[in-house]
Amino acid sequence: MFFSRREWLQRSSNGFGALALSSLLAAESNADSKLLGLHHPAKAKSIIFLYMDGGPSQVDTFDYKPKLEKFNGQDPHKVLEKVEPTQFANVGKVMASPWKFKQHGQSGTWVSELFPHVAGCADDLAFIHSMVSKFPEHTSANYFLHTGAGVQGRPSWGAWCGYGLGSGNKDLPTFVILNGGLIPPGGLDNFNSGFLPAAHQGSVFRAANPPVANVNRLEPTEGQQVAKLKLMQKLDALRGPGGDEIESAIANYETAFRMQSAVPDLMDLSKETAEIKKSYGLESKYAPTVTFGTECLLARRLVERGVRFIELTCPSVGTDRWDQHNDLKGGHEKNALAVDQPIAALLKDLKARGLLKDTLVVWGGEFGRTPFAQGGDGRDHNQFGFTIWMAGGGAKGGVHHGATDDFGYKVVKDRVEIHDFHATLLHLLGVDHKKQTFRFGGRDMRLTDVHGEVVQAVLA
Repeated sequence: MFFSRREWLQRSSNGFGALALSSLLAAESNADSKLLGLHHPAKAKSIIFLYMDGGPSQVDTFDYKPKLEKFNGQDPHKVLEKVEPTQFANVGKVMASPWKFKQHGQSGTWVSELFPHVAGCADDLAFIHSMVSKFPEHTSANYFLHTGAGVQGRPSWGAWCGYGLGSGNKDLPTFVILNGGLIPPGGLDNFNSGFLPAAHQGSVFRAANPPVANVNRLEPTEGQQVAKLKLMQKLDALRGPGGDEIESAIANYETAFRMQSAVPDLMDLSKETAEIKKSYGLESKYAPTVTFGTECLLARRLVERGVRFIELTCPSVGTDRWDQHNDLKGGHEKNALAVDQPIAALLKDLKARGLLKDTLVVWGGEFGRTPFAQGGDGRDHNQFGFTIWMAGGGAKGGVHHGATDDFGYKVVKDRVEIHDFHATLLHLLGVDHKKQTFRFGGRDMRLTDVHGEVVQAVLA
């Protein structure tokens, strides 16, 4: 007996698959899927992840530590209770931040002068100052941040979101990566679908033309292309239910066909006002600002079109990502200049359009940096305490959760694991991370593995 794809999904739905099924079928019928497939009412419909690749320094951005100034130049072994081995075993002297901090907004949030534009949005930001990671090197830490496991092969968080919640726009992928020029260590496996259906892997767009390689058809006419797709559908119907590879390939062909008209419309910024373009930094003389500003503007346009999960990668600033093992001042200033204005513009634009209330914007890297010097003027990796922030989508603006010690080195209050962070993001999307399962290898797998608790303190 043969079944159509819809029939096969209906017969095989169980666990989190049932969530995916209800949302997918609702999308096909153009039904209002606002609450379909959810474990509880969602605060966010989409996530924009502003990925600060390389690990920005918490003590130089949003975690102000005056004691670094007091003990500047001293041996950290004499002023800290314990100094852990660093990634490159290069522990220098305690190093004060090269930048001044000021308090902003009614919340009194301390923000480094690296982020003058983001500082103006301080009361919209929910900070977690007590993030920790299990890994001190980039590749494993990136996999852990993106997939909940420190090894390659697991589904990315964007894939989980698309699989569970379905599409808000059948003409575009559910999970989009806006590539500013730097794919993080670990490569495209950070955006993989893993054991989930392959149709849910991330689709990489460039913030330039052409945004997607090979998006245009090879067939001379649209009629020929449509005929080819119809033939594939007929062949699929003859073979009945089968492997994910065939089903996902067909789904990807169908999405690619629809993207041929959707992507040019997405990339057409001519209808955006001159004021909006300027606010995002598209007129900046600093090319990385233009690149990241374009990414942020496209992220807003993707949210407007119903895309579930959008990740932005960093533009090249001519040195390195936020990974300053030397020349901390020069490297962090170049990276901050690239992203500060566009991020603030994105937050204000979303808020003005009424989109911030159900769009969760997340800022952060895979780990932080040490409060002492490496190579005299850099900082090594630090997985023992770092900062991320969230805005909109049910996050409570002006909140500061958790704390590191007086040097910004290790968490001393309200420790938050990556699994807790993932559980919180899913909760805001209306998903209970403990019920978000997929049967694979004889066990029910989930993004948070067997860990994770929602960080209630940052919820509005």
